[in-house]
Amino acid sequence: MKGSGKKTIADNRKARHEYSIEDDYEAGMVLQGTEVKSLRNGQVNLSDSYAKIIKGEVFVYQMNISPYKFAYYDNHDPLRPRKLLLHNYEIKKLIGKINEKGYSLIPLSLYFSEGKVKMKLGLARGKKLHDKRNTIKERDAKREMDRIKKIR
Repeated sequence: MKGSGKKTIADNRKARHEYSIEDDYEAGMVLQGTEVKSLRNGQVNLSDSYAKIIKGEVFVYQMNISPYKFAYYDNHDPLRPRKLLLHNYEIKKLIGKINEKGYSLIPLSLYFSEGKVKMKLGLARGKKLHDKRNTIKERDAKREMDRIKKIR
Protein backbone atom coordinates (compact mmCIF):
# COMPACT_ATOMS: atom_id res chain seq x y z
CA MET A 1 0.00 0.00 0.00
CA LYS A 2 2.97 2.32 0.51
CA GLY A 3 3.47 4.91 -2.18
CA SER A 4 0.17 4.20 -3.91
CA GLY A 5 -1.19 7.75 -3.54
CA LYS A 6 -4.65 8.39 -2.15
CA LYS A 7 -7.35 5.79 -1.55
CA THR A 8 -10.67 7.18 -0.34
CA ILE A 9 -12.26 5.36 2.59
CA ALA A 10 -15.37 7.51 3.18
CA ASP A 11 -16.90 10.82 2.11
CA ASN A 12 -19.27 13.00 4.09
CA ARG A 13 -21.78 14.03 1.42
CA LYS A 14 -24.21 15.34 4.00
CA ALA A 15 -21.64 17.95 5.07
CA ARG A 16 -21.50 19.54 1.63
CA HIS A 17 -25.30 19.76 1.61
CA GLU A 18 -25.71 21.13 5.14
CA TYR A 19 -22.71 23.51 5.20
CA SER A 20 -20.88 25.87 2.91
CA ILE A 21 -17.20 24.89 3.11
CA GLU A 22 -14.88 27.90 3.22
CA ASP A 23 -11.50 26.24 3.81
CA ASP A 24 -10.16 22.72 4.24
CA TYR A 25 -7.25 21.14 6.12
CA GLU A 26 -5.56 17.75 6.00
CA ALA A 27 -5.05 16.11 9.38
CA GLY A 28 -3.48 12.85 10.50
CA MET A 29 -5.23 10.67 13.07
CA VAL A 30 -4.20 8.81 16.22
CA LEU A 31 -5.75 5.34 15.86
CA GLN A 32 -5.54 1.89 17.37
CA GLY A 33 -4.61 -1.17 15.30
CA THR A 34 -8.11 -2.61 15.12
CA GLU A 35 -9.44 0.78 13.96
CA VAL A 36 -7.03 0.82 11.01
CA LYS A 37 -8.05 -2.72 10.08
CA SER A 38 -11.74 -1.71 10.14
CA LEU A 39 -10.93 1.34 7.99
CA ARG A 40 -9.21 -0.88 5.43
CA ASN A 41 -12.53 -2.77 5.22
CA GLY A 42 -14.39 0.55 4.78
CA GLN A 43 -16.39 0.23 8.00
CA VAL A 44 -16.74 3.89 8.96
CA ASN A 45 -19.54 6.46 9.12
CA LEU A 46 -18.77 10.19 9.01
CA SER A 47 -22.31 11.53 8.63
CA ASP A 48 -22.90 12.94 12.14
CA SER A 49 -19.28 13.61 13.08
CA TYR A 50 -17.78 16.94 14.07
CA ALA A 51 -14.45 18.23 15.37
CA LYS A 52 -13.68 20.36 18.43
CA ILE A 53 -10.57 22.11 19.69
CA ILE A 54 -9.93 21.38 23.37
CA LYS A 55 -6.86 22.78 25.15
CA GLY A 56 -5.02 23.36 21.88
CA GLU A 57 -5.69 19.85 20.51
CA VAL A 58 -8.22 18.86 17.86
CA PHE A 59 -10.53 15.89 18.43
CA VAL A 60 -13.19 14.34 16.19
CA TYR A 61 -16.41 13.15 17.83
CA GLN A 62 -19.26 10.85 16.72
CA MET A 63 -17.17 9.21 13.99
CA ASN A 64 -18.30 5.60 14.03
CA ILE A 65 -15.59 3.06 13.18
CA SER A 66 -17.18 -0.37 13.50
CA PRO A 67 -15.36 -2.93 15.68
CA TYR A 68 -13.01 -5.23 13.79
CA LYS A 69 -14.83 -8.56 13.62
CA PHE A 70 -11.67 -10.73 13.67
CA ALA A 71 -10.19 -9.17 16.83
CA TYR A 72 -10.16 -11.69 19.66
CA TYR A 73 -9.89 -9.18 22.50
CA ASP A 74 -9.05 -5.52 23.10
CA ASN A 75 -11.34 -4.23 20.35
CA HIS A 76 -11.81 -0.45 20.18
CA ASP A 77 -14.82 1.62 21.25
CA PRO A 78 -16.63 2.57 17.99
CA LEU A 79 -17.55 6.14 19.03
CA ARG A 80 -14.53 7.19 21.08
CA PRO A 81 -13.10 10.68 20.46
CA ARG A 82 -10.05 10.50 18.20
CA LYS A 83 -7.19 12.96 18.22
CA LEU A 84 -6.33 14.74 14.99
CA LEU A 85 -2.79 15.81 14.17
CA LEU A 86 -2.41 19.32 12.79
CA HIS A 87 0.42 21.85 12.83
CA ASN A 88 0.38 24.37 15.67
CA TYR A 89 -0.07 27.33 13.34
CA GLU A 90 -3.08 25.60 11.72
CA ILE A 91 -4.70 25.01 15.11
CA LYS A 92 -4.19 28.65 16.11
CA LYS A 93 -5.71 29.79 12.82
CA LEU A 94 -8.67 27.48 13.37
CA ILE A 95 -9.20 28.75 16.93
CA GLY A 96 -9.39 32.30 15.59
CA LYS A 97 -11.92 31.32 12.91
CA ILE A 98 -14.10 29.13 15.14
CA ASN A 99 -14.45 31.93 17.69
CA GLU A 100 -16.23 33.88 14.95
CA LYS A 101 -19.97 33.33 14.88
CA GLY A 102 -21.31 30.45 12.81
CA TYR A 103 -18.12 28.51 11.98
CA SER A 104 -17.58 24.86 12.83
CA LEU A 105 -15.14 22.07 11.95
CA ILE A 106 -16.67 19.26 9.91
CA PRO A 107 -14.93 16.08 8.65
CA LEU A 108 -15.31 15.96 4.86
CA SER A 109 -13.50 12.77 3.91
CA LEU A 110 -11.29 10.01 5.21
CA TYR A 111 -8.56 8.45 3.07
CA PHE A 112 -5.25 6.61 3.04
CA SER A 113 -2.32 8.71 1.86
CA GLU A 114 0.92 6.75 1.47
CA GLY A 115 -0.27 4.13 3.94
CA LYS A 116 -1.38 6.60 6.63
CA VAL A 117 -4.96 7.53 7.51
CA LYS A 118 -5.73 11.19 6.81
CA MET A 119 -8.87 13.24 7.32
CA LYS A 120 -9.91 16.29 5.34
CA LEU A 121 -11.47 18.80 7.73
CA GLY A 122 -13.62 21.63 6.48
CA LEU A 123 -14.05 25.02 8.09
CA ALA A 124 -17.77 25.36 7.48
CA ARG A 125 -20.65 27.74 8.00
CA GLY A 126 -24.17 26.31 8.26
CA LYS A 127 -26.49 26.88 5.33
CA LYS A 128 -29.96 28.28 5.75
CA LEU A 129 -32.96 26.56 4.14
CA HIS A 130 -33.10 28.99 1.21
CA ASP A 131 -29.37 28.44 0.55
CA LYS A 132 -29.98 24.69 0.33
CA ARG A 133 -32.85 25.26 -2.11
CA ASN A 134 -30.63 27.49 -4.28
CA THR A 135 -27.91 24.83 -4.30
CA ILE A 136 -30.38 22.17 -5.42
CA LYS A 137 -31.82 24.50 -8.08
CA GLU A 138 -28.34 25.29 -9.47
CA ARG A 139 -27.36 21.63 -9.51
CA ASP A 140 -30.55 20.67 -11.39
CA ALA A 141 -30.04 23.50 -13.91
CA LYS A 142 -26.44 22.40 -14.53
CA ARG A 143 -27.57 18.80 -14.98
CA GLU A 144 -30.21 19.91 -17.50
CA MET A 145 -27.65 21.99 -19.45
CA ASP A 146 -25.27 19.02 -19.58
CA ARG A 147 -28.09 16.83 -20.83
CA ILE A 148 -28.92 19.33 -23.61
CA LYS A 149 -25.24 19.58 -24.62
CA LYS A 150 -25.00 15.82 -24.76
CA ILE A 151 -28.02 15.58 -27.09
CA ARG A 152 -26.56 18.16 -29.50
